[in-house]
Amino acid sequence: MIESFRPPTRVLMGPGPSMVHPRVLQAGARPTLGHLDPSFIGMMDELKVMLQRAFQCDYETTFVVSGPGSAGMESCLLNLLEPGDQAVVCINGVFGNRLKEIVSRCGAQPVVVEGDWGSPVDPEVVESCLQTHPDASLVAFVHAETSTGAMSDARRLAELAHRYGCLAVADCVTSLAGSPLVVAEWQLDAVYSGSQKCLSCVPGLSPVTFSPAAMQRVQNRQSPVQSWFLDVSLLTGYWGEGQRVYHHTAPVNSLYALHEALVLLEEEGLSARWERHQLHHRALLAGLHAMGLSMVVDEAHRLPQLNAVWIPDGVDDATLRHRLLDDFQIEIGAGLGPFAGRVWRIGLMGESAHRHHVLRLLSALARLLSEMGQSIAPDAPLMAAEAIYDQAGETVFDSDAPVSER
Repeated sequence: MIESFRPPTRVLMGPGPSMVHPRVLQAGARPTLGHLDPSFIGMMDELKVMLQRAFQCDYETTFVVSGPGSAGMESCLLNLLEPGDQAVVCINGVFGNRLKEIVSRCGAQPVVVEGDWGSPVDPEVVESCLQTHPDASLVAFVHAETSTGAMSDARRLAELAHRYGCLAVADCVTSLAGSPLVVAEWQLDAVYSGSQKCLSCVPGLSPVTFSPAAMQRVQNRQSPVQSWFLDVSLLTGYWGEGQRVYHHTAPVNSLYALHEALVLLEEEGLSARWERHQLHHRALLAGLHAMGLSMVVDEAHRLPQLNAVWIPDGVDDATLRHRLLDDFQIEIGAGLGPFAGRVWRIGLMGESAHRHHVLRLLSALARLLSEMGQSIAPDAPLMAAEAIYDQAGETVFDSDAPVSER
């Protein structure tokens, strides 16, 4: 007989999902309401306002796609592209390639700007591409590339897109609430994210926002959106103002959880959360350097919440990650594509970005790497990280208590 599933307790320090605060889990367990219940609609209105503040925009068309970040990606591209359109697609990792695949499935023509993995998108190459493709109507790029840990200059790329008459579509799955993201000021036209990264909510939801210019493009389409489910003109009937029109049965309890995650973000403060990710990134980096490990991405373009680390010679990737999971209950991520077997991806996202998690990981890594023949001074990694925390003092919100006790 199959019994109730009881998952083990893990420390999630991979590329996502991140740790989930107990209040968020408790919110998801509250009584289910109908998706048109007046109380639920009131909660949706609050959720929308908090998302606008998290995105730093006042775009009316801000809502949650009932699906993961990839559904948000499809929602943005399917609504803004028609068959025969040209779209400049910036590729510097796995998720840029996914953008290209979806553009092609829209019946549009992707014009690819290829960059090195581990480096940001080069604005000069993008501008050159736009100059030679005057019919392009959209520029799509990944703000925070989860496969490499590199951050691109979203503001500069959006400015270039507009200069050449294009809309700017940004993948902010890993950047929302983890790094500075100012959607309206940077004039991003369509942005999608995910619930399970720096928002530290349960997986399966994709916050999105569309600028007025993007919505005008939707309204002026000559052909129907290829997906009924992701058609933003239909979804706004459910998420908009006034009388709500049934579209689909929303994931009610998951939206409770996202609402609570956004309440936690507001209690902490958006800038404080950005600063917290930076603090724990610096501490992690100090400990990694003390072990002789090096980072994939140059400091100027490095994501604090997704740390890509070169695997030292003589260390088997899978063996170390399995031992971390089995012996220490810590999850980190493997490399993807050309980085497979060469890189570890260490996530410091939302609830995973806390002092006790960083120190626990550094201690476990030092022990395992020593057992695998690496020369590491036993106390050096923790001392290096603690020095960063001592310098920071109490200026950044944090707690030494395990998440289950906060």
